[in-house]
Amino acid sequence: MVVQARDREDGGAAGVPPPPEIRVRVKYGAARHEVAVSSIATFGELKKALAARTGLQPAEQQVTYKGRERGNSEYLDACGVKNKSKLVVSEDPASLERRYIERQRAARIEAANRAIGAVALEVDKLADQVTGIDKSISSGTKVAEVQITTLIELLMRHAVKLETIPADGDSSSQKNIQAKRVQKCVEALDMLKVSNARLQQRAPVVVTTKWETFDNAPPVTTQWEIFD
Repeated sequence: MVVQARDREDGGAAGVPPPPEIRVRVKYGAARHEVAVSSIATFGELKKALAARTGLQPAEQQVTYKGRERGNSEYLDACGVKNKSKLVVSEDPASLERRYIERQRAARIEAANRAIGAVALEVDKLADQVTGIDKSISSGTKVAEVQITTLIELLMRHAVKLETIPADGDSSSQKNIQAKRVQKCVEALDMLKVSNARLQQRAPVVVTTKWETFDNAPPVTTQWEIFD
C-alpha cells in the first residue's frame, strides 16, 4: 500500500510506533460524522471508511477540504488535515447522473412489464377460445366463420399493442414470448378456417315411417280337415 511505502521512506523499523490516528469531522448533507483514520492515509482510504456512513461507494464520493475537491491519491497530512479538521462529502455529479439514468431505466422496465403482463392475460383468454374452436372443428362441428375472423382480429390488435411497448433486457424477452404466442394462435386459426370451410353444415335428420295399407283385401278363410 502507499501508506506502507511512506513508512519505509520515513525509515520505519521494527519497534517504531505507527503514525498517530486522527478523528476528522465530515459533513454529508444534513448529517455529521466523526471518523477515525490514520494521519498519513489518503483521501481514497478515507472514502472507504466513509462508505458505510454515507451509503455512497468510494467512486461515488466527492470529498472537499478547504474549498477544494481532493483526489484519491492525495494524503491527508500533506493537505493539512489534522485532528478535528472539517471535510465535506457530496455525491459525485457523474454518480448522480448515473443514478438518475438507472432510476429512469428501472421505471421504464416496470412500466413495460405491467403492459406486457396485461397483454399476456388477454392472450391467455383468446388462446382458450382457439383451443375450443379446434376441438369443435376436430369433432366435425362447423363453427361460424365470423367467430374465427373476430378472434384473428383481436389477436392482431394485441400484436400491434406489443410492438408499441418499449422494452429492453428481461422485458424484451417477455415481449418476444408473447409476440410468438400471438403469431402461433393466428397461424392455428388460419388453418382452422380452411378446415372449417370443408365441413358441411349439419342439418337435422328427420326419420319418417310410411306404413303400407291394404284396401279391399279379400277375406281370409280357413278350411279345417276333420279326421275320424
